[in-house]
Amino acid sequence: MARLQEGPHSSTAAEWPVDALMRAKDTTTVSVVLPARDEESTVGDIVTTIRRDLVERVPLVDEILVVDSNSTDATAERARAAGARVVAQTAVLPHLPPLSGKGEALWKGLAASTGDVVVFVDADLRDFRSHFVTGLAGPLLADADVCFVKAAYERPYVGEDGVPRPAAGGRVTELVARPLLNMFWPELAGFAQPLGGEYAARREVLEQVPFVTEYGVEFGLLVDLLELVGLDAMAQVDLGRRTHTHQSVAALGRMAGQIMHTAWSRLERQGRVLSSEPPAGTLLQFGTDGAGLADITVAERPPLASLVGGRELERRDVA
Repeated sequence: MARLQEGPHSSTAAEWPVDALMRAKDTTTVSVVLPARDEESTVGDIVTTIRRDLVERVPLVDEILVVDSNSTDATAERARAAGARVVAQTAVLPHLPPLSGKGEALWKGLAASTGDVVVFVDADLRDFRSHFVTGLAGPLLADADVCFVKAAYERPYVGEDGVPRPAAGGRVTELVARPLLNMFWPELAGFAQPLGGEYAARREVLEQVPFVTEYGVEFGLLVDLLELVGLDAMAQVDLGRRTHTHQSVAALGRMAGQIMHTAWSRLERQGRVLSSEPPAGTLLQFGTDGAGLADITVAERPPLASLVGGRELERRDVA
């Protein structure tokens, strides 16, 4: 597994046993936030595992929060029954105009949660184990100089035949995100899974950066946090293997377009590109039903710390 520049902040989940983390935790509070949209088949098992291993057996995790992102299935009910606190995405900071996308759910989860350390975990993971949480929280609890921790893992591709194909997952990562990072932010090239949904950070840091509301959110966070805290404050932990559902090629094309828009906005913001007009916001796609235009523009939520009274309002709104 590739390591973060083979630097001092690379480790494996096995290096962060829960008993050692309990000694390091002291008064630090830990929230686990799961953005979830139509994940009734997996979210309950994930919440159950975290609660059993890291709340009931040892009190490492102080809060499990599921952000229901306009699900049409029983996601909220399954998560609540398993022991999570569930908030509807639209109920968080409701005085703001609603936006869509994964990044919106993450930003709302940050606003609604309370932990000093926030661990984000995707809600579609299969064969989830609690070392995903301990591995990500470990460097933050043990080292005050670490501000952000990103997961690394083997990501097999599971096709319609149900057979896992090792190292075949992460198609947008390999074809879009990794080339962009190597070209423009080579300091970040050592992150094995730059678009992965499992990462953790200190609240005080997350509240200082914007969140892209669509699938460019992880790319944007990496670039923005590099600029804010520097590479020495960023870590990577190998969690082993991650299995989840995979999207269609058309959906991956839209995701790639959103990531490219996110990269372009950061290059512009850093004064590295100049353009007389913004890049096109639509993607012409071809399928069995003919051609169609897809919207690949991305919106952006401002740093949460910039919202005066935002967290106080939030506690009242979703109580």
